Amino acid sequence: MKFLINWLLSTLAIIITAYLINNFSAGSIVIASIWSALIAALVLGIVNALIKPVLQIITFPITLLTLGLFSLVINALMVLLVSKLVAGFWISGFWTALIFSIVLSIISWFLYKIAR
Repeated sequence: MKFLINWLLSTLAIIITAYLINNFSAGSIVIASIWSALIAALVLGIVNALIKPVLQIITFPITLLTLGLFSLVINALMVLLVSKLVAGFWISGFWTALIFSIVLSIISWFLYKIAR
């Protein structure tokens, strides 16, 4: 049950973030349907659980030199990877993915705080 709630909260966070970025930014994010958002949330969770830790270990020296800011780049790359893997979920470029990952983190944190 907890997995299902987290998945739905992540999906809602993706939809809200896409809406905000499309309305208040020059970037473009396309979510074709609710199913695309559900799949994108699931794939983003899997990518963050499996691929992101490996990248964080490999790029630890760069992250240390940039005082942690390189982790934002890794988050943007994870979002771009998901946009390549999920049909119906598209992000226009790296800078949009960077903004998306930052706003998504904030909105996810807020939604999880409300839900608990």
